[in-house]
Amino acid sequence: MTPKAACPRAGASSPLWSSEANDVTDKGSEDAMISKAEAKELINDLFEEEALVIGGLVAVHEMDDDLVWRLVKNLDVIRGKVLRRLDDKAPTDGDGSPPRRPNLKPHPAIEDFLLSLRRA
Repeated sequence: MTPKAACPRAGASSPLWSSEANDVTDKGSEDAMISKAEAKELINDLFEEEALVIGGLVAVHEMDDDLVWRLVKNLDVIRGKVLRRLDDKAPTDGDGSPPRRPNLKPHPAIEDFLLSLRRA
């Protein structure tokens, strides 16, 4: 009597994947491109789904009202940045004025911590 193989498919002639499946053909990049309007629609759909997920969590779990408002406001800010990048417009603050330059000076607590690391 011959012992049975531990794996019944071991040594079988048909692999789990086909080498033909790895062949990718490029049928033209024109088909893969989408218009700005389609991209905006996808972005808005994505953020709508995110809002629905958050809404579902809020409905099931008790959450602070202020937290929910801040979260949704931040999502809207991110959505606005993405849409502005898509339009290739210069970013603006909410009132239409050019954005103020960020303060690139590190916070004193960060400076103090970095100095203590350098001294150690």
